[in-house]
Amino acid sequence: MKPSDIFSHWKQVRADLLSTIDLFNEDELSYTPGTTSRTVGRTMLHIADAEDGWFRYVVTKELSEWPKQFTLENYPNREAIKKVLTEVHTSTEAYLDIMEESDLTQMIESPWGDKFHLGWIVWHVLEHEIHHRGELSMILGLLGREGLDV
Repeated sequence: MKPSDIFSHWKQVRADLLSTIDLFNEDELSYTPGTTSRTVGRTMLHIADAEDGWFRYVVTKELSEWPKQFTLENYPNREAIKKVLTEVHTSTEAYLDIMEESDLTQMIESPWGDKFHLGWIVWHVLEHEIHHRGELSMILGLLGREGLDV
């Protein structure tokens, strides 16, 4: 089975993330739910950071460093954030499309020297997105609104 089929549910996870982003008002992108938390907008962009970092910096080595361009200064509203999330994920989907199931056992050495199975990296990035999608939904609840219910 192709990895693009194994991880096909990621399409629904991403669709739900984008729908959750739409539930926020533009001024709430700067909301911080706690004193040490990221802002709502930064949390959204952190998903793009992690996906791009793991796939383009760690796995394919297309980037020479972990991405730092995903800031609220560069992506100041929901549409810009959704656009960059879509661009990053389109690249990830293209990568998954060319992979074979046997590739998932490949060992990838990170720039910091740790080794990971490629399958672990894919699951890790997907799980990371699900985690922060839930965090954003919880923040909507803190704001007195209904969050994602799947």
